[in-house]
Amino acid sequence: MFENLSEKLENIFQKLKGRGILSEEDVTAALKEIRMALLEADVNFKVVKDFVEDIRVRAIGKEVLDSITPGQQVVKIVYDRLVNLMGGTSANIKFGARIPSAVMLVGLQGCGKTTTAVKLARLLSGEQKKVYLVSADIYRPAAMEQLSVLGKKINAGVFEAGSILKDPVEICTKALEKAKKEGCDVVIIDTAGRLHIDDLLMEELKNIKEKINPAEIIYVADAMTGQDAVNVGTKFNELIGIDGVIMTKMDGDARGGAALSLKSVIGKPIKFVGVGEKIDDLEVFHPERMASRILGRGDILTLVEKAKASIDEKTARELEKKIRKNEFGLDDFRDQLGQIKKMGSVKEILGMVPGLGKVKTLKEIEPDDKELIKITAIIDSMTPKERFHYQIIDGRRRKRIALGSGTTVQDVNRLLKNYGEIKKMMSKFNQNNSIKSLMRNFPFQNIKNYGK
Repeated sequence: MFENLSEKLENIFQKLKGRGILSEEDVTAALKEIRMALLEADVNFKVVKDFVEDIRVRAIGKEVLDSITPGQQVVKIVYDRLVNLMGGTSANIKFGARIPSAVMLVGLQGCGKTTTAVKLARLLSGEQKKVYLVSADIYRPAAMEQLSVLGKKINAGVFEAGSILKDPVEICTKALEKAKKEGCDVVIIDTAGRLHIDDLLMEELKNIKEKINPAEIIYVADAMTGQDAVNVGTKFNELIGIDGVIMTKMDGDARGGAALSLKSVIGKPIKFVGVGEKIDDLEVFHPERMASRILGRGDILTLVEKAKASIDEKTARELEKKIRKNEFGLDDFRDQLGQIKKMGSVKEILGMVPGLGKVKTLKEIEPDDKELIKITAIIDSMTPKERFHYQIIDGRRRKRIALGSGTTVQDVNRLLKNYGEIKKMMSKFNQNNSIKSLMRNFPFQNIKNYGK
């Protein structure tokens, strides 16, 4: 997400940082480029106009222009403004005093409401809440069945409407009654969608809202639809009122304009973002972390949180020792790729580590499940000595390894090249003591103390 915008902003700031003194003309030229970059990222025109003007007022002040590092000062101003633009701080769901609390998901057809309902249920279950799911979509074929199948995968309660209940309002009221009897804390309602907003849809949603009095109504927006997502969200807010937004398909949106526009245009915060297709791929939206990613600074805090959920302490301690002693072998490489896949895509993980997202060779490492099987086969076809001293793998050995793993010599060459790049990167980190600072907090220390 934000890949194109991030790259363009990085290039702009690189020019500013390279100058010892900044003039007002330099700032104006940079702001013109920033404006174009934001517009190309599909950010709302009025939002861009206000954003650039606010930065202009701050950046041409005496404090910045007379600073020893004026370029860095401008970057800091842009970072602060980006954070404010996206809401300032993360916003949690407000459940209220009523138990069970009802959370109503609304949005157009195809935005991902059903899978988001299950992802949200999974996330809330991790916060020790007993969650109950209910589908109020009586129109889309198999909508209720889809929610039921996915809900059972995460061991969440699912209301079965059966063939008798046909009214969405009655389905929701009956589900709340049953959830209360079963001692549930939260009821997530997956409402019906349409290809576009119409009077029938809104009337139905208003009736559900009036009857069940939800703690929150959350608009589910498809990031891939850009400013259309903002326009639709504005309409939902005007007609039924929303309390927040969940942005889906953020992993597939390289521009990110909707995420940067929503808070300013609608006045409601983005609470969660969907970053993949897996049930665990829903994250709390942190404006300050997202701004850091946009500016190429990475997102170590989110990386640490993901690692805490995926890697045990013993494994990480052993890995740290191997890296320190330069004993990180190909078998460790294979094992770590498996661990990384648990945390998300390699592309996403690299983007969270400051500096790594820029390394061209590393950006090309994006193993899917089939690729991981291939990598495992190649490494398992090596001798223990070859795994530890990969430099001895000459042409003859590569042919033997390819034959033994059912792959090609090109596959073996690509694996060894990627591994070599990672070894070099780890060596640089080790020399700069970056490994020490990273591993000391990765992934076991209290997340709030990270970086202090």
